[in-house]
Amino acid sequence: MPKVLAAPPPQSTLQPISGNAGFPVIGHSLDYFRDPMGLLQSRWDRYGPVSWLSMAGKRWVTVLGPDGSQTVLQNKDRAFVNSDGWSVLIGPFFHRGLMLLDGDEHLAHRRIMQQAFTRDRLSRYTEALHPAVEKGLDGWQPTPGFAAYPALKELTLDLATSIFMGGAEGSTPREMAEINKAFIDSVQAATSVVRYPLPGTRWKRGIDGRARLEEFFRRYLPARRAGAGDDLFSALCHIESEEGQRFSDDDVVNHMIFLLMAAHDTSTITLSTMMQYLGQHPDWQERCRRQSAALGTSTPTYGQLDELTDLDLVMKECLRLVPPVPVVARRAVEDTEVLGHYIPRGTYMSVVVHFTHHMPEYWPDPERFDPERFAPERREDKVHRFAWEPFGGGVHKCLGMHFAGAEIKTVMHHLLRRFDWQVSPGYVAPLNYTSLPFPSDGQPVDLYHRVG
Repeated sequence: MPKVLAAPPPQSTLQPISGNAGFPVIGHSLDYFRDPMGLLQSRWDRYGPVSWLSMAGKRWVTVLGPDGSQTVLQNKDRAFVNSDGWSVLIGPFFHRGLMLLDGDEHLAHRRIMQQAFTRDRLSRYTEALHPAVEKGLDGWQPTPGFAAYPALKELTLDLATSIFMGGAEGSTPREMAEINKAFIDSVQAATSVVRYPLPGTRWKRGIDGRARLEEFFRRYLPARRAGAGDDLFSALCHIESEEGQRFSDDDVVNHMIFLLMAAHDTSTITLSTMMQYLGQHPDWQERCRRQSAALGTSTPTYGQLDELTDLDLVMKECLRLVPPVPVVARRAVEDTEVLGHYIPRGTYMSVVVHFTHHMPEYWPDPERFDPERFAPERREDKVHRFAWEPFGGGVHKCLGMHFAGAEIKTVMHHLLRRFDWQVSPGYVAPLNYTSLPFPSDGQPVDLYHRVG
């Protein structure tokens, strides 16, 4: 039966938030893991854009649709904080990453970090990406049923350690596999039902993964402090804001752990989705390939990547269909309201990007792959300022979004030049939502070397 989260104050004109807890302890977690859109649509149909449910051991107010998303993410009355929302999910594993800071501290860290993502640095990162991508793709063995997702995940981790770290000198392939697993364990721990480090639990694996990552980055920190490399790790060791603020050793390690997770996990998901849909839509694959060929170079500059307009349309549509971060977390630090509903102080909030991206009210035939939605003459994403929000919004909008775009386009440029691939038109990726979404079958594609 529906229950009210909290009664509004006396004489208030605000509505209470209705919802239900679901099963004891686990709440609606299993419902979400099995079929997130089914669960969310049922909430929308029953309660509208604002309701509450239980997940991850907490009660969460779920905000569906762009109007509510705009209210929470723009946060004009500063009633919502980022850190408390995310901390309950990933705090022990990615604490003090930029996404888990708020207020003046977040602003200060963001101002420093912006110096690592200037256009000049993005151009240098892009230049360094090309040989790293070529080296990674040299190891691919095209075959029918090629498992694209794990191959892309290995590639993007290699790119992250190359571009973000300047390499991992002295590390063996076995150790890098351990680091990849540590990232996976840390991310997946966010949805652990048992939120205590008992042996054998997902939470314990996340705690151990975080410790492994800290040891890994601290080992390389002195050399990056002493050197003058162009990699992001070195940049974080040396950059300072216009006011002269710099990062401490702890700051650098915390930001590196978070940035590498964000960079290689989210890029992998988007690249995997793009390979699926381009494999199912050969006309678009050829459109993108022709534009890549028209550049006349295997190593386009950061500026030249802007000429890959068809690839950009495909990337945006894939970010709509499968947003790498499907839910954004916040917490209310004072009594407030969303769409006329009373939000008491202390409430955990989940803004569901995934649901907004599939609403037929804003996206005609939303399940259809249609990159032309983002073409200048249509721009369906402009129907509402928060209809398309794969990088979040407000002051916490993803700082690395331009690097992510450059990395994804660079990898796809090389893939299109080297390979053809096909995916059955009827294939539907079995996405696993126990953490960030990933295809549990490895995203099989029929991959072939290009001839001629």
